[in-house]
Amino acid sequence: MGNFRNRNFLHNLEKEYGSIKELSNKIVSGDIRTLSRCITLSESSREDHQFFSRKVLEKVLPMTGNSLRIGISGPPGVGKSTFIETFGTFLIEKGRRIAVLAVDPSSSKSGGSILGDKTRMERLAQSENAFIRPSPAGKTLGGVSRHTREALLLCEASGYDTIIVETVGVGQSEATVSNMIDIFLLLISPGSGDELQGIKRGIVELADLIIVNKADGSLKSEAENIAREYNSAVKLLRPTINNWNTRVVTCSALENIGIEEIWSITEEYIQNFDNEKNISSHRKEQFQKWLREEITQNLNKQIYSEKKINDLIELYEEKVLIGEVLPSAAAYEIVKKFLKK
Repeated sequence: MGNFRNRNFLHNLEKEYGSIKELSNKIVSGDIRTLSRCITLSESSREDHQFFSRKVLEKVLPMTGNSLRIGISGPPGVGKSTFIETFGTFLIEKGRRIAVLAVDPSSSKSGGSILGDKTRMERLAQSENAFIRPSPAGKTLGGVSRHTREALLLCEASGYDTIIVETVGVGQSEATVSNMIDIFLLLISPGSGDELQGIKRGIVELADLIIVNKADGSLKSEAENIAREYNSAVKLLRPTINNWNTRVVTCSALENIGIEEIWSITEEYIQNFDNEKNISSHRKEQFQKWLREEITQNLNKQIYSEKKINDLIELYEEKVLIGEVLPSAAAYEIVKKFLKK
């Protein structure tokens, strides 16, 4: 029954969008419209769209894995979009092709995206060597969309050698994005009170490079002071993978100051990374983690889509609230019932 349904999915969607082979060839040739369309299909909540997009991705998978993947995070107002535009423009001038996957905050009710990164990175968006894709975060934790990985791979297959993943911010766990990128940049800014208290320790521990942005004008001196504070603080942390000690630098994305140093440190990090731990083995580990996350998310979706299981959940919720059953015991019984089904 499942195979019959999947054949129907393919037949109907190939009539609408073109064959898997045709779409994959267009992606590999760098066709932006096809790339955008396939990312949209992967982000869709429709089962047939997701199945179809996975088939396309499987076809282009051999063309992936060769890009530099950069994660960028920071609190709202730190200037992430300005930094990415300046940094991206710098890299394009060096002959690189840039894809920016910018995950916007979304309405938890409508799922609608609030911000539009193409309007915030207008200069970068005009370059034929840049591709900017804003996506709503929806209900996904970790500051990235559940389907950011698919979008990242599709961009690699389309010939983009540098992928920048901009996350929502530091209010959620950033471990998710750290499992899909090579280097993690944390942006902070001066002028917002006690900086060391304002940024969670967890996000600092994940950062490979901390950048104090807006180091210009009247804020330059304060930015340098904050950089010194962070430099002292990160020395107390254990080195990240490959014995890399987190660096701290200042920059002004607005005035294009410090960007070359940031790129130089990024290159040094990647060189060190490749010497100590082969990038291809790193990619395999990322796929393994992705597999485990998908198993959990798909099981979760299956459990909550079953009416009988949902009725059972409501029944146990009442028992938990009156103290008749422990939450752990109730969860065990619900999962056991689902697995028996």
